[in-house]
Amino acid sequence: MITLTPTQIRGLKLAKEGALFPKPAKKWTHLNAEVTYARSDRFKERPQKIKFLTTTTLEELKEFGFLEKRDSSNDGDGDAHEITMAGKMWLMTNK
Repeated sequence: MITLTPTQIRGLKLAKEGALFPKPAKKWTHLNAEVTYARSDRFKERPQKIKFLTTTTLEELKEFGFLEKRDSSNDGDGDAHEITMAGKMWLMTNK
């Protein structure tokens, strides 16, 4: 049984929501991620943070086989990564 840290679990849940793309400062997040506001925040005073994943955590999850490159034909570092079936199964069993 593989044990993940809380940071790795958050990263895996983020990957489950959609593909991860590289951003500046060694961060990975969704393609069009932007700051959002709650519906009840009428004056937009409390922005909700953009969730991201660091490159280190991404590499650790790739070693476990929970993440993979979306397009394996290109060997560039800028490729999108997505969750594998093994990652989805791990989340289902270890919520």
